[in-house]
Amino acid sequence: MPDLSDSDVNFLVLHTLRCLGFTTLDRIAEATGLSASDAQSELIDLGVDKLVSHVPGDFGGWGLTDAGRAADAERAAAERDKAGARAAVAAAFETFLVLNPELLDLCTAWQTRTVDGVMTPNDHTDPGYDARVLDRLGDFHDRALAVCGELTAALPRFGRYEHRLGTALARATAGEGRFVADDTSSYHVIWFQLHEDLLVTQGIPRH
Repeated sequence: MPDLSDSDVNFLVLHTLRCLGFTTLDRIAEATGLSASDAQSELIDLGVDKLVSHVPGDFGGWGLTDAGRAADAERAAAERDKAGARAAVAAAFETFLVLNPELLDLCTAWQTRTVDGVMTPNDHTDPGYDARVLDRLGDFHDRALAVCGELTAALPRFGRYEHRLGTALARATAGEGRFVADDTSSYHVIWFQLHEDLLVTQGIPRH
C-alpha cells in the first residue's frame, strides 16, 4: 500500500466500511490492509465524529451512520474529481459490467451441477468438474486484473482489490474451495464489494 496521509487513511476506513456494510474489525483490517489496531483507532475517531457506530457482542460489529454515508459520498466524489479519474473509472466500470455476468455464472457452476439432467447442489466429490470451474475462474481473473489495473492507475486505493482477489483465487485453487463463493473473503464477495465501490465512487445508486 502506498504511504497515506492521516486523512487518506481515515477515508480509506470509512469508505471500506461503506463497501463492506455492517461488519467486524477483522474484515475491515483485511480489506484495508491495515493492522487491526490501526483500523480500530480510525474507527474510534470516526465514531467520535458520529460517522460510524459500533454494536458490541458476539454478533456485533461496525456500521456507517446516515451522516457517515453522506460524508463518504462527499469524500469519494472529491477524491475522484481531484484525481481527474471520472472518465477512467467510468470506462473500467463498463468493462466490469461486461465481466460481471460471467462471474455470476462461474459461482453458480461452482455451487451447483447438472446430474442426469437435474440441477443439484455441487457436493465437490468430482475433482475433475471442480478443476474445470477453477480453470475458468483463473482465466476470468486474468481479465479482472486488467480492470483492477485501470482503476488502480486512476485511484491507487483500488489496488487492494487485485491483492484480495488474487489471494482468494490462490486459496481456492490450493484446496480451500469456500474461497470461490462461500466465505466472507471469497472471490465472489470481494467482487461484489468492488461493484459497490464502483457505484459509490461514481455516485450511482444501487437499484
